[in-house]
Amino acid sequence: MPAARQTSPRVTVDQAFGRVLRALRMQQGLSQEALGLATESGRTFISQLERGERGASLKTLFRLAPHLGFTPAEIVKLVEEERPS
Repeated sequence: MPAARQTSPRVTVDQAFGRVLRALRMQQGLSQEALGLATESGRTFISQLERGERGASLKTLFRLAPHLGFTPAEIVKLVEEERPS
């Protein structure tokens, strides 16, 4: 009987978005609290997004993008690059 194949866990879209969000937020020198206040989202929501526990809606993406210095399309591209197929 062949040994079971080990597969590496796939990065979910929410996890990839969280990684990108955290990197861009830090690049802008923003705390989770500052970004949460600026986007009227709250620190807890930003934290949940960054940990991949919550998914970002299109509305959220458009609200976050200007504060991160990127367009929504540029952020989506970064998420695609973070999550290899």
